[in-house]
Amino acid sequence: MRAVDLIQKKRDGLELSSEEIKWLIEGYVAGTVPDYQMSALAMAIYFKGMSTREISDLTMNMVASGDQIDLSAIPGIKVDKHSTGGVGDKVTLILAPLVASFEVPVAKMSGRGLGHTGGTLDKLESIKGYQIEVTQEDFIKQVQETGVAVIGQSDNLVKADKLLYALRDVTATVDIIPLIASSVMSKKIAAGADAILLDVTVGEGAFMKTVEEARVLAQTMVDLGKAVGRKTIAVLTNMSQPVGTSIGNRLEILEALEILQGKGREDVTEFICELAQIMLGLADVEKTVAEVRQHIENGAALKKFEEMVQAQGGDLEDLYRPANVSHKVDVLAERDGYIVGLPALEFGLFAMKLGAGRAVKTDELDYETGIVFHKKVGDAVEKDQPIATIYANENISENMLTNFQKNVKIDDVSVNTKEIIEIIS
Repeated sequence: MRAVDLIQKKRDGLELSSEEIKWLIEGYVAGTVPDYQMSALAMAIYFKGMSTREISDLTMNMVASGDQIDLSAIPGIKVDKHSTGGVGDKVTLILAPLVASFEVPVAKMSGRGLGHTGGTLDKLESIKGYQIEVTQEDFIKQVQETGVAVIGQSDNLVKADKLLYALRDVTATVDIIPLIASSVMSKKIAAGADAILLDVTVGEGAFMKTVEEARVLAQTMVDLGKAVGRKTIAVLTNMSQPVGTSIGNRLEILEALEILQGKGREDVTEFICELAQIMLGLADVEKTVAEVRQHIENGAALKKFEEMVQAQGGDLEDLYRPANVSHKVDVLAERDGYIVGLPALEFGLFAMKLGAGRAVKTDELDYETGIVFHKKVGDAVEKDQPIATIYANENISENMLTNFQKNVKIDDVSVNTKEIIEIIS
């Protein structure tokens, strides 16, 4: 077999056989198929797509390219959750301990952020001492003892995805359904959970811009999970505006704590309780949203989050400290009306420029910087009322303020938004 022949085959819109996909993935991991040929293949897939069988073969060969975690030593149905990425997405920080507070084990490996999308690991590392690199044995032991762990992915897990994702990131082949689906599901399958909730974000702040695209991706991933015996449900969620009220690592930890203390925005709290209800259902624990919410109101979910932080070396005193920045600048409404648009992509990029995100993987993060919104889409606002506060460690120029304000859309008529668009099972 020659890689050039397989690239040409896919370029011409033909299906690759199971044996050909296996040869390509094994060769890429071994170094006999070079980056430049895999780049060409990724671009051919971008334009010609893959069949359901090809995506399944690609996924399972990626799973086989590294270690697979055996969670059988943990009693009960182990659940996992994955988000396809967004702005201000601190859902895992609340959802994982909330589900675990019902004695359903949550064994989760998370990722870092890149560009306008935030990473759960980066947020957790803003807590002094929090360790995201944990051995497989300690990972399993922690879930056995506390019911929840959120750690980084092992270097030996799904080696092919690690290589291929880095390549896709620099060759403009990230946002293609076969490669997203195989990337996400290979990691989730290798991580060993029995059941998986997929949060498929939709909107201009997400990889999937339309509901139709998101629906295809979600169904593809659900089918992949079910094909290997994992109970899998996907939820299409709105990423037209940032999730919650904050963007930035320390700021999102503080918002997560507010929600876990029952002091968060009603819409975000309800949304996370709805997701928790679905995750619990995957573990055969049937609860109403109101029953789920009781574990926020009675402190059970917060206690579980603190247990997880402590188990992974985090300092509880540091956990609750405010963000430490040299500049806090309020952004004021330019007129009376209602907020009708807060484009997630624009504000994600703004926060990235403050240091809250990475333009490239080697960028250093400033964990303290970001944005806190006092108003969200649908809220009424009066002229000169604060809409948001910028947290920065550099001077905010008039030009930056102007760019921020031009992305705040205010109109005379309010609009309604909903977090969960559709559920796919």
